[in-house]
Amino acid sequence: MRQLVDIVIAALIPTLILFHLICAPYTKVEESFNIQATHDILTYGVRELFFPNGSSELQLKDHYDHLTFTGPVPRTFVGALTLATASWPFTRLLHGVNPQIIVRGVLGLWNAFCLLYYRNGVESVFGKTTANWFVLFQASVFHVMYYASRTLPNFFAFGLVTIALGGLLQRPRVEPYLFMSRPQIFLSLVTATGVIFRSELALFLIPHTLVLLITRRLSITCILKFGVLGALIGLSITIPIDSIFWQRFPLWPELSAFSYNILHSQSSNWGTSPWYFYFTSALPRLLFNPITYTLCIPLAASQPALRRPVAELILPNLAFVALYSLQPHKEWRFIIYTIPPFLTAAALGANWIWTRRSKSPLYRLLSAALALSVIASFAASGIMLAISRLNYPGADSLNRLHALVPLHQHRSQPIHRGVEGGEQRMTVNVHMGTLACMTGITRFQQRQQPPPPPSAPPPPLANLETNAADVERNAESDSFFFIYDKTDNETKLLDPVFWLRFDWALAEYPERVIGKWDVVETVEAMEPRISILKRQRDDGPVVLPPPLVVGGDW
Repeated sequence: MRQLVDIVIAALIPTLILFHLICAPYTKVEESFNIQATHDILTYGVRELFFPNGSSELQLKDHYDHLTFTGPVPRTFVGALTLATASWPFTRLLHGVNPQIIVRGVLGLWNAFCLLYYRNGVESVFGKTTANWFVLFQASVFHVMYYASRTLPNFFAFGLVTIALGGLLQRPRVEPYLFMSRPQIFLSLVTATGVIFRSELALFLIPHTLVLLITRRLSITCILKFGVLGALIGLSITIPIDSIFWQRFPLWPELSAFSYNILHSQSSNWGTSPWYFYFTSALPRLLFNPITYTLCIPLAASQPALRRPVAELILPNLAFVALYSLQPHKEWRFIIYTIPPFLTAAALGANWIWTRRSKSPLYRLLSAALALSVIASFAASGIMLAISRLNYPGADSLNRLHALVPLHQHRSQPIHRGVEGGEQRMTVNVHMGTLACMTGITRFQQRQQPPPPPSAPPPPLANLETNAADVERNAESDSFFFIYDKTDNETKLLDPVFWLRFDWALAEYPERVIGKWDVVETVEAMEPRISILKRQRDDGPVVLPPPLVVGGDW
């Protein structure tokens, strides 16, 4: 029975990650690069890039989103390429399932595996009860469960760092099949992860490496040797792959990001926070359950038998947070790697209380408070999920548009003959506004584009977005080809001729769409609402609206 309980508790992590994914399957602008890149790799492949028959640059410009919407700095394709490769078999096997859900599910399950690996390390050192408390605390943390399947660079790095931290829980020894001690693996793995995905891991390594040096788990020679090894591994992966995808030789994206954000202080353009933000706001929100940091961690730290392991768990991570607090731009996801160690220290305190619940009324009362706090945390996490899933009006509006188009059969565009059975399909031109693109719309969600004329070369896809993946479509919308445009250039948006080619539009401000349009439907959300517009048959004269500042490419 006890073993069954342990299995059920451990299963909470993958189950809740997938549950959060199903409830909130869409993505936002922060995730857009990796989700779009994964789509493009799955849809168009990489054979012509790595084994070109013609111009790989032409192949990229024709199909890949990142050369049209480049962003301020190049970002690595390593995560997207790995994710697409791991997801490809499942996209072929699971017909009828949106590939975006499959892709995010693969990433979520990978992070779940890494957390369970870490959990097993906790069990091997501190026992099953402590491991179970760790899982209960971790599974009730909303931010980790919600974001574990999201294609943020931090959550590509999160799993690898968690595995590395899991190795540090045990005393150093050489595994017969690894030929490296666990601290050596930690140093090499985190270094490589930082080189590829997130440069802030250099700060993460400083206090952890110092602890390993003080406790004599690593020597200075080993630190230099395995730090250089990890850096070389990371560079040997990221530079060839990203140079090919970005067509810039050589390219190290994370170095470009470090230069842009730190050396040139451009990260402050995204907002700044006071130095104490991580300690007073981010960490309490990430730990989620107040009893973890108000009772469990202080209690564990006060026990002589637990003082050393708690110090090794807490102090280097607090030092990392303190170092990162010097950077003006702050986001909770930058310190997400510290949450498993902090919750392990909390689990030690919870185990101390729980195993003594029969010894005194005070421990019985504290044990009851622990159990109630976990239940309350799960409930609060569920409420936050219910609210957060409403933050994707862009995706909801595009879904509604696809359903509405068959109900409005009038078309002014030419009819294109389909490739199967000679059926005729109508062309539908859709403009997607900036807010819609930033709140859920991805290439995975989009439908078919019309084929080019037989004698013409395929047109460049600068703003034309397609989805060739195996997405189940309803029979009515199969009668249409969709052409998508996400232009956000102010000059073009103020040109009446630009709008003449569109039949539908997704707009935050309908009055700013030039021409005569009907508001067919409005999608409400936590964000500002998005209107679904359809062009009237007789457009008549157009009137220019007053100037509006439009955001940059997303």
